[in-house]
Amino acid sequence: MREDGSLEALFQKWFIDFDGNDPADLEAILETEAPVEAMDLPDLGGREITIAVENAYLPFNYLDPETGEGIGWDYDAFAIICERLNCEPVFVESAWEGMIIAVADGQFDMGADGITITEEREEIIDFSDGYIQLAQVILTRADEDRFSSVEELAADPALLVGSQPATTNYETAVEVVGEDRISAYETFPVAVQALLAGDVDAVILDNVAGMGYMGANDGQLKVVGDPLTSEELGFIFPTGSELVEPINMALASMEADGTLDDLFQKWFVEFDSTQFDQ
Repeated sequence: MREDGSLEALFQKWFIDFDGNDPADLEAILETEAPVEAMDLPDLGGREITIAVENAYLPFNYLDPETGEGIGWDYDAFAIICERLNCEPVFVESAWEGMIIAVADGQFDMGADGITITEEREEIIDFSDGYIQLAQVILTRADEDRFSSVEELAADPALLVGSQPATTNYETAVEVVGEDRISAYETFPVAVQALLAGDVDAVILDNVAGMGYMGANDGQLKVVGDPLTSEELGFIFPTGSELVEPINMALASMEADGTLDDLFQKWFVEFDSTQFDQ
């Protein structure tokens, strides 16, 4: 997928150009798919696939503020994946903190929540092939002048960092400032609200999420310093799941025909986060 640029196009679509209120976007993607027959993909016989999502991690998955329905990159991606594999996606809302364990225990067929591939997690679950490469960044208030780099943030013991437990972002925050200077929040939207309220001084999160929060809070937030880490995201499955191979094949076909590029463009490039203005 990376070699032909399809992943990059998906990123452009979903993280930069995306207008989540326009269902025509997904219809256009479906209409421009390459013929599935030529890809020799497996047929899952119409089976339902239960997919754990947090519905609180835009633009991957979240609740439409107007309809209350779940939308996002994950929803669109699996509409296409299941059209190609002849399956039915059934999204089930699940708190992030217990999602990986729940998938490992077989409570869901898989999980999709912008999940970073790590060796530690691979000890209890299987991952799909990676579909997006992201970086972690420092988000702070636009008028913050006490620090402009990770070194300055780490050096001032008065500065507090907000994060969500059981995430790689939380692990990075611990490495940067130590656990005593971290305020834990149930979700990243709550952490960002704490940042805006002055309860914490920074939030460490994925770059695309940071872009979304800056757009949703025009002029109130900024990213400072260089990216902290580089991460690859994948879907998760119970160990030994028979779904890993067909999902990987569907992703490869979407990469090959440019569908992933289109999704990337919609949700990471054209994404209109102003619909979340407070």
